[in-house]
Amino acid sequence: MTATATIRPLAAVHLREALTAAANREPAAALAALMHIDPQSWTAIEQRARLLGADLVDLLAHAARTGGTP
Repeated sequence: MTATATIRPLAAVHLREALTAAANREPAAALAALMHIDPQSWTAIEQRARLLGADLVDLLAHAARTGGTP
């Protein structure tokens, strides 16, 4: 069994900032936030997105489409 990677707290903040920026239609701010995520956390984010049947692009697109509401 493969160990699940960990999302570091600061990476979670950056991911939230990226999703918020996408919801606010601020692609440059979304990209800037994503660029601060460390490699280990990237792996963990990708694993969790796959569990949802999505990838990071899908999550950003959903945030942009819905304005961040579920």
